[in-house]
Amino acid sequence: MIESTTEPRTEGPVGKAIERRTSKIPSDVFLWAALGFLGVSAIKSATSRQGSGSTFLTQLAPSLLMLGVYNKLVKVAGSDRYDQDRELSGS
Repeated sequence: MIESTTEPRTEGPVGKAIERRTSKIPSDVFLWAALGFLGVSAIKSATSRQGSGSTFLTQLAPSLLMLGVYNKLVKVAGSDRYDQDRELSGS
């Protein structure tokens, strides 16, 4: 087996700042916000004749769910995990 001598790539300062902030947000926030947008969209499309505004609200739900997935990934395997391991090993 060939061992790699290069270090894994790390996040830049902007990526680390985003990860620090998003990891503080509970994952439930994204789920409830997505469900809320779907509910509001359903009500708006049921009560309006054209329903054009409800399409935009419906499209926000998948975006919020993807942000929730990103949030969970940052909490589980964010770039700060590599930095913490490196600090503990003294490198």
